[in-house]
Amino acid sequence: MMKLSCCGVGLCVVVMMAMVLSEEARMTEAVTCSPLELSSCLEPIMSGTPPSTTCCQKLREQKPCLCGYLKDPALKQYVSSPNARKVASTCGVPFPQC
Repeated sequence: MMKLSCCGVGLCVVVMMAMVLSEEARMTEAVTCSPLELSSCLEPIMSGTPPSTTCCQKLREQKPCLCGYLKDPALKQYVSSPNARKVASTCGVPFPQC
């Protein structure tokens, strides 16, 4: 059997981490930020009703875009509202700290 040196194991770990981070970056890049994608969340955000499965799915997909939405004056009032925070929490999406 071949023994791996400490440096060899370390190199393998570094390579694997780079591959994982690279894949995460590609997944983030693949998201097209479109607030219209969150239209299924409008009713829960406006009225406080529980979000649908579709809303939660879209919210998870748009997660990398949320800081941008918070910086947009036209969207900020909706995205930062108490009901929007409640929807994010119900869907298991952490509210962004931008």
